[in-house]
Amino acid sequence: MAYDAPQGQQQRIVTPQEFAGHVRSRSIVIQNVRPEIDGGRYAVKREVGDALEVTAEVFKEGHGRISAILKVRRFSDGSDAWQELPMELINPGLDTWRASVVLPENTRYVYTIEAWDDPWATWQHDIGKKIEAGQDVGLELTEGRALVDKARGRADAADAQAFDLLIQRLEAAADAEEKAAVMLGRQADDLMRRWPDRSRAVCYDRLLEVMVDPVRARFAAWYEMAPRSQGSDPDKSSTFDDCIARLPAIRAMGFDVVYLLPIHPIGKLNRKGRNNAVTAQPGEPGSPYAIGSDEGGHDAVHPELGTEADFRRFVAEAKKLGMEVALDIAVQCAPDHPWIKDHPEWFEFRPDGTIRYAENPPKKYQDIVNVNFYGDHQRELWEELRRVFRHWVDCGVTIFRVDNPHTKPVPFWEWVIREIKDDHPEVVFLSEAFTRPTMLNMLAKIGFSQSYTYFTWRNFRHELEQYLTDLVIEGETREYLRPNFFPTTPDILPEYLQRGGRPAHMIRLALAATLSSVYGMYNGYELIENEPVPGKEEFLNSEKYQYKARDWTAPGNIIDFVTELNRIRAENPALHELTNLRFHGSSDQNVIFYGKRSFDDGNIIFVVVNLDPFEPHSSTLTFPLEELGIGPDDAFAVEELFSGTRRLWHGAEHDVTLDPEANPAMIFRVTRWKTVDYHSPCY
Repeated sequence: MAYDAPQGQQQRIVTPQEFAGHVRSRSIVIQNVRPEIDGGRYAVKREVGDALEVTAEVFKEGHGRISAILKVRRFSDGSDAWQELPMELINPGLDTWRASVVLPENTRYVYTIEAWDDPWATWQHDIGKKIEAGQDVGLELTEGRALVDKARGRADAADAQAFDLLIQRLEAAADAEEKAAVMLGRQADDLMRRWPDRSRAVCYDRLLEVMVDPVRARFAAWYEMAPRSQGSDPDKSSTFDDCIARLPAIRAMGFDVVYLLPIHPIGKLNRKGRNNAVTAQPGEPGSPYAIGSDEGGHDAVHPELGTEADFRRFVAEAKKLGMEVALDIAVQCAPDHPWIKDHPEWFEFRPDGTIRYAENPPKKYQDIVNVNFYGDHQRELWEELRRVFRHWVDCGVTIFRVDNPHTKPVPFWEWVIREIKDDHPEVVFLSEAFTRPTMLNMLAKIGFSQSYTYFTWRNFRHELEQYLTDLVIEGETREYLRPNFFPTTPDILPEYLQRGGRPAHMIRLALAATLSSVYGMYNGYELIENEPVPGKEEFLNSEKYQYKARDWTAPGNIIDFVTELNRIRAENPALHELTNLRFHGSSDQNVIFYGKRSFDDGNIIFVVVNLDPFEPHSSTLTFPLEELGIGPDDAFAVEELFSGTRRLWHGAEHDVTLDPEANPAMIFRVTRWKTVDYHSPCY
């Protein structure tokens, strides 16, 4: 036969082997493997103890049976370390196979699929049909015996002995019926499945990766702290000792991550003043994001906060209380950062000789200059930034929140995150990527463990339901992007919170803490700090540009609400998960109703939130009783977890009223009501 070669010339194919080298298809087709991100280019994400469920379409010509396995190993292991798990054909009509494996370690794994012709399974199927039809199967028994003999030749010493016993039973069988019973028995099947002929097995074309992160990558409550604003004097910086003094109160609210704004020395050149004034007044501290001065750079601690030893002590005290420390890393410099003097080639200079400072026209950031990631110095710069991350890991930091990663090259982030996680797989990276969806998603694909999202601006029911459905229920992003929901940040004070006051703060926090499994709260949120710069989504008198002192128990605070919310999260495993979110019916468009169930079905949670911060609303909720295995007339127990109120309900529809001032949200824990069959004897 003839085949068109790549050059367009006819080439004579002589042997099957030569022909196979000119086609892309395989004797067994393995396709549509899920999960798989961008053709296997990027890793999917899971957490320690998760099950990775893999599906694929696996098929070949004709009616012969095939077998398939899922192969999994640690990335660092050799090719002889595969764990092999049989795949199950779950949809014969669509040739869909499935297997799952528990991933027990915080490391990187690889997985793939292998399939082969299974003459034993084909023989079992065919002889079974013939026996059922009453046909003679003498020849089939001879063929089956030949398969057994070949498998015995592949077996190890222990199973070879087992095969010998099986063959003895076959030879002792009195007739065809008895032989068929032996060969179709459990012993024969177990042996044959352990020693299949995989000499012509086909492997999937790709090794796929899964990054298994610590559980806190999926489930955590973050408290964002401005370290210089934790004291009692509004005219000077607080210290790490002041921050340590705050830790018990933060832990008591239920937070398990304390996240610090940048702690480095702040530039003195072009320092910004109060409310982002172009020129700082004497004594004004400048922005912590204008990093570096004669006091040090990205690997140094601002002397007003203390020393590196003080920071290490802060980390140790946080860990004693069960909290991890997250550190804000901003890859940008003040004009007097040591790097500019030592490595001017890392930066861009304008034709007049001045250094190019950061701009996002019409906004200007005269106190910040960006590094240039491209050029002959690229390797030196990248390695220095890697050293910065490693330095803080050595100080006990296990989480990094990265500022504006979307303004730096994607390959850099892919490289540096992998470099850090290969040595320290416990480290978590949060991407502060308030940017286009394509870039936000790409940063998650290449390695960021978590991401900020557009939740901050999704306020109403249809927006929230559509966004979360795409993000964590139906979309592919559920395989690689973990949303970390922050209602506010130091840069963003949404209009909803400016106008909605205390009820709005409770509403948005309840949504953040229950729609996602990981969320965060910026310090001052519990005090309802919501005075904006007129006409902007920014805080007036922001602590980004000044010291701040607070009364952390000021009247009107929502500390009790925050504490209860975090207690409910901690006590209910369903709220520890992300992709188990489902939305349900609510008769009022101002009321959103959704649920989560633990994967073992032992914990069933429903959340209802009034999205209107100004008016009470009543709504009829529709519980998905059929999904829960509850009949329309069956009773089920309901406990409202904020109030502790218990009810015994029947039927799918139930009415609630939510007052934004008093109870803007309700969280129900549902338990199936067990019945007793008294018709059975009980003695």
